[in-house]
Amino acid sequence: MAHSTMTGYDSTGDPHDDGGYGGWRAVASRYSLLPLRLFLGATFVYAGIDKLTDDAFLRETGVGSIGDLMRNVRDGSAVPSLVDFALGDPVSFGYAIALGEVAVGVGALVGLLTRVAAVGGALISLSLWLTVSWNTTPYYYGNDLVYLVAWTPLVLAGAAVASLDARVAAARYR
Repeated sequence: MAHSTMTGYDSTGDPHDDGGYGGWRAVASRYSLLPLRLFLGATFVYAGIDKLTDDAFLRETGVGSIGDLMRNVRDGSAVPSLVDFALGDPVSFGYAIALGEVAVGVGALVGLLTRVAAVGGALISLSLWLTVSWNTTPYYYGNDLVYLVAWTPLVLAGAAVASLDARVAAARYR
């Protein structure tokens, strides 16, 4: 099949057929999840660090505290027992969420154990959706559900390029 580099069309006139050469579509496909991975990784690292450095958040009571947040969302959450669990020791729960976000974010950014990190990110997002943002109306104003769905492609596909996972896999192959 002849391929014209001038037009990007092959001899059949199909702009998407790269003639089996692994052209731009193959490259775009390989790198398609990288922007999502970097966005989610950076966002989760930022969210975790923001919580760890917020004097008010990691307290049992007070304006902006994890304890008051949990008490305020408890009755409107989909899983009140999960909120009750967090209220058993809200400061420890706040640290667990913050450190979990940092770990998930770093894993996604560098592409290390990406599927595991993505499952962690999805579980954090799921727990926040079922508790903190459950009553957000309309539902699409709540970002936790969107993050849950955004982690799904990384759970399924991992990080095949620009990642430590890819380097480890290449080293094993050799």
